Amino acid sequence: MFLSRFDGQGKLLIRSLLSGVSGTCRALNVFRRQQRTKPDISLQGFVHTLCRDELTCARTEDGSLTVKPMVCLFPASFRQNLLSFIHLVQSALPQTTVLHLLECLRQDPHPNSWVTALVRQLERDMGGHSEEPLYTTQCSQRLKELSERLVGSGETGGWAKYFSGPKPASASQSASGSIALGTQRKRKGSFVSPDSESEETGQQSKRIKMDICVNKDPASEKKTLEMTSGGLEAEVLAGSSAEELQPAPHTPPDVLPEHIKASISQIKELLECETELDQSSTEVFKVLNDCDPTQVEVFCSMLSLPDVAEQTLPKLCSCILSLSPDLSYSTAATLIKSLLLGKVLSLSEPASRCLVTAVTSLCSHYPRPMCHALIRPVLEEKNIGNPQAEVLNRLIESCLDHHYRLLVLQMTFNVAWSEAVLSIIHSLLDSKPELNEDLFTQFTDQLVSQAPQFTKSVKFAKMMLTVLTKFTSHVTDAHKHSLSGCLMLNETFLKKSLQAALKRITHT
Repeated sequence: MFLSRFDGQGKLLIRSLLSGVSGTCRALNVFRRQQRTKPDISLQGFVHTLCRDELTCARTEDGSLTVKPMVCLFPASFRQNLLSFIHLVQSALPQTTVLHLLECLRQDPHPNSWVTALVRQLERDMGGHSEEPLYTTQCSQRLKELSERLVGSGETGGWAKYFSGPKPASASQSASGSIALGTQRKRKGSFVSPDSESEETGQQSKRIKMDICVNKDPASEKKTLEMTSGGLEAEVLAGSSAEELQPAPHTPPDVLPEHIKASISQIKELLECETELDQSSTEVFKVLNDCDPTQVEVFCSMLSLPDVAEQTLPKLCSCILSLSPDLSYSTAATLIKSLLLGKVLSLSEPASRCLVTAVTSLCSHYPRPMCHALIRPVLEEKNIGNPQAEVLNRLIESCLDHHYRLLVLQMTFNVAWSEAVLSIIHSLLDSKPELNEDLFTQFTDQLVSQAPQFTKSVKFAKMMLTVLTKFTSHVTDAHKHSLSGCLMLNETFLKKSLQAALKRITHT
């Protein structure tokens, strides 16, 4: 009925978002293909069309027709998929456009609970400080009743006390909740779609229930609550910290079932032998799909993955990549951190061919875990040099698509800049990422604040020249004013070229 209101690009997105639980993934794939065909494509027109007022068949008491935003006339599953999709491509949309869409969704007289929760989460992602919980009062009551049944009739405590009444979460609680969430969340945890009921989620729920029955001490119950209630909290791609991937201290090997322990000894033998691995030998790695995050950490420790020889890495990565189904986000992130992070951080000369092959192959298959488990910790390390920068530049150029390159760029806003970091940022800019107005403003603010410590840096000057020649359409008068003061500090031979490039930027 409403498809005629959209252009060809919008019709494809609408059909994708209407395709049920896979709607978000399908829409994201469609949008990426559209970007490859037409790099300057924009979603603003699509969102503005969804926000248009439309007459509805429903009539008011006086018999007059009612008017609603078009987005409110679509089914709840469409709106849920739409909000998850907007979260994933948020960097390609101005904040005002997203806020306008959220305001339209709030006009629905019969709001869906999931849609309301996702709207609040998006507002939080954009810097809102809403004290409203993501769950409803009815949901809170149901969770309280469920927790009482799980811990035993007549007993109160554990989960139940967290839903006995509203209380504002402190900063420390929020931080601990996000850390617990990061270690437990599966690969789709970036922005949980309420329709997602995969086999993986079901397995995780079973594990959580068993943990409750076995562990009834308050500390354990609180940790379990954080993992469960955190399911609605969106992990902003640029906001996840390396702390999410820290292994639990003093985890006993006894947490591993016997069949996983048996597989570990077989894997050790396979890695020590010189022969190529066939299909039957890679079967032993399938136990990774049976492990929860804690068990994966123990698995990596018992295999001594940080100490695996570099010449063994291609063989090991080949086994990991041959697994079906793919590893969850948390499992892949733990493996990458254990297997590769230490080797990359300890580089004092260019990485070996085996290490580069391992890093690039895993990054191509598991880009999001690679960003959080390896790229972020490397950027946060204060003493990285050219060897580490070369590895990251290789990933940026050959493995990461537009979405993840933007994520890495945002990561650089929160770390101390050095000559090595400058070369990484330059590589990101050379890939011509699509920056929206807010993101470009954040980047120019970083340039201005970092300029005083790089007055004699040729790398910094070259990066500035790239900004002034490849992103001229983004530079406003306010940007020109701040960048002009920044260039006055420059003491390299490129100073005049920089000032000339800035002077050539004019807006009609």
